[in-house]
Amino acid sequence: MKILFYGTASYDKDSFTKELKDYPDVKIDFTETNLTPMTAPLARGYDAVCAFVNADCGAMTLEILSGFGVKLVLMRCAGFDAVNVEVAKDLGMKVTRVPAYSPEAIAEHAMGLALCANRRIHKGYIRVRENNFDLTGLVGVTLHGKTAGIIGTGRIGAALCRICKGFGMYVIGADLYPNQKLIDEEHVVDEYVDIKDGKVDYDSLYSRADLISLHAFLNEESYHMINDDSISKMKDGVIFVNTARGALVDSNALIRGIRAGKIGAAGLDVYEEENANVYQDREDEILGSSITARFCSFPNVVMTSHQAFFTKEALGEIARVTLDNAQAFAHGTDFVPRSVVC
Repeated sequence: MKILFYGTASYDKDSFTKELKDYPDVKIDFTETNLTPMTAPLARGYDAVCAFVNADCGAMTLEILSGFGVKLVLMRCAGFDAVNVEVAKDLGMKVTRVPAYSPEAIAEHAMGLALCANRRIHKGYIRVRENNFDLTGLVGVTLHGKTAGIIGTGRIGAALCRICKGFGMYVIGADLYPNQKLIDEEHVVDEYVDIKDGKVDYDSLYSRADLISLHAFLNEESYHMINDDSISKMKDGVIFVNTARGALVDSNALIRGIRAGKIGAAGLDVYEEENANVYQDREDEILGSSITARFCSFPNVVMTSHQAFFTKEALGEIARVTLDNAQAFAHGTDFVPRSVVC
């Protein structure tokens, strides 16, 4: 089984190479080049390609790969927005993903962003480096006794519920499929918002939560669920965190909410316009009036570059699941549960 690994970073090579000893039938060649229609011909002679969330797995890329005999696309991430699934189906290509990896890592990062933005830890650190020990402008709020609104209570959302409960917060969940176990057995969710006519009543969460964290899927219904209207319903000074999908949030609406003081602090690991920046070093470029520059101009906003998953444990799990799926494809055995896209 020969796999061309696109978009390789040093940590990708380290984590996959470490696991390869347990997969003697799998051979990987690494390239730093990302997967696009222009680079797809590099996969000539390979059985599969491995790509990440920032790859271009659109129709043209898939058609080129298929033309060179590639039958398997291994996405080493949970999301598969980058893949034109219908075209992959038509071409008879198999697409897999990593359905879950260290949900605690993402939940911990979400809380880290909330704490950093709320308590202005990033600004305090910079001040001390400059021998400025003034506290003016660094005041935050105590989370103990406040209300956390967790939108999406799957594995990651549930992990954050546990963290929030450990902080002594009242936890409200919002999910089309509430996890009653989190209420009855774990006691980490105090209540779920109502579901009316098959739709989640997010408004009641917006109006009550002091901290709102997104962990929802991105689809047609959830696209820009955070917009001018939803932000207007939130508490003044709310702490807002997004480690899920950038397009859940209308960036310009969020900027207006920050400027108006409705958003008291924001922690963003993802944002809608991030694709050109994800995992790229653009230090020598002047990005001008980019969305990133606008967000970073606010003292109460903390941004990271899609790194919520980025722990040793998560990288190891990504490697193992991806290689398990490659081996399953080669041997005609079962894929990892919930990993098959098409």
